[in-house]
Amino acid sequence: MPRGTSTPSRSLSTKTSEQWLVTGALGCLGAWTVATLAREGAAVVALDLGSDRRRLHLIASKDELAPVTFVRGDITESKTISHTVADHGITHIVHLAALQVPFCKADPVLGAQVNVTGTVNVFEAAKQHGLAAPIAYASSAAVYDRHGAVAPRTLYGVFKLANEGTGRVYWQEDGVASVGLRPFSVYGPGRDQGITAGPTLAIDAAVRGQPYRIAFGGRTQLHYAADVARAFVQAARSPADGAHAFSLGGPPTAIADFVTAVEAEIPGAEITFDEAPLPFPDKLPAPSFDTPLTPLEQGIRETAEVLRGVI
Repeated sequence: MPRGTSTPSRSLSTKTSEQWLVTGALGCLGAWTVATLAREGAAVVALDLGSDRRRLHLIASKDELAPVTFVRGDITESKTISHTVADHGITHIVHLAALQVPFCKADPVLGAQVNVTGTVNVFEAAKQHGLAAPIAYASSAAVYDRHGAVAPRTLYGVFKLANEGTGRVYWQEDGVASVGLRPFSVYGPGRDQGITAGPTLAIDAAVRGQPYRIAFGGRTQLHYAADVARAFVQAARSPADGAHAFSLGGPPTAIADFVTAVEAEIPGAEITFDEAPLPFPDKLPAPSFDTPLTPLEQGIRETAEVLRGVI
């Protein structure tokens, strides 16, 4: 894994030879990843069980998305993934399809089917069709406990940790490479559900002139959705040299400081927050994936600008 370097530049011929599959393409990070690749001119297949493209349309124009191929399919069905990879000549996969913490808690069986079986299906398709590039997939800060030990306290975290184990076994036994990234508190346009969606929902409320209370306090690493999407693309283009799992880097930010930054961008914002911190460390343990990060103030400004446009 190259460290201390930015994403290498790509010629148009290289981009057009890449055939991308993004699972969970209509979620927040899926939408940002699809938009990122589409703006590069890469060929993208966007796979999702749903049909609501509002997050995509929030961050990308119809013209930008026109070349994207949309496939409606269930990640828990192995034939869906295998056929999609084969039919579209997929060379790169960013696997983001998952159910988040509240949904896994509400329906553990479905959570395991989507988050664990769905991931096995992606790895199996990559094995069957000889994918040369590493699978880039979303792990999570939820694999850690409050002290930074790998000891998940939710079923969602257990499922994500299982996926990291799946990646290791597929590398050891079948030579299928992978890079799992563990974002922390992702914010930005399109982040509208999950336990760490509060910062984005606070910006949205402030833009609308409404009060909002973030359901946690303390300090956390705030990762701008656009940065996370670029990191997944970078990971899928990295050398196929093993089964890696990385935290995303960046400084921890006090929620109080985040609120101050939002108030500076949106005068009159009425944001409060609970004192209880998230049940994770302030900063995710090393190793961290080396990728450029947007300053918090800029991320807040860009998020507010997008959300102002939909009032």
